[in-house]
Amino acid sequence: MSSQAETLKNNGLKVTLPRLKVLEMFEKTPGQHFSAEEVYTRLIESGNDIGIATIYRILMQFADAGLLRKSNFDGDKAWFELEDGEHHDHLLCVDCGKVVEFLNPSIEQQQRTVAKQHGFELLEHNMVLYGLCGACRKTPMA
Repeated sequence: MSSQAETLKNNGLKVTLPRLKVLEMFEKTPGQHFSAEEVYTRLIESGNDIGIATIYRILMQFADAGLLRKSNFDGDKAWFELEDGEHHDHLLCVDCGKVVEFLNPSIEQQQRTVAKQHGFELLEHNMVLYGLCGACRKTPMA
């Protein structure tokens, strides 16, 4: 049995070819963030005929099962990444949509300090910094 099949079974999901293909795509691109449309496009380009509605269902099932992390950086569009159990924050290019992960221990400490100063017990957080990536800064924005 493949490691993807074992992962699905261990998370209470039935092993199907579409689920295997989606999981394999994420496992081959650790640290990458994909929208449902991007997952669909990549799978079609690699010869896998899986409908967009099926992709949406699979991504939500994987997020519910803890296999993927779902983020909404820019409104309605959801982004998915492989859940590795490690906390990180994100940089998001507002022009091209590029997402970059980062972890800064001093920022993490500062957030805990601010929460404590205000009497909060920090349970979790999500920080997204919005800006322009290097490639987009070289071209004028319309």
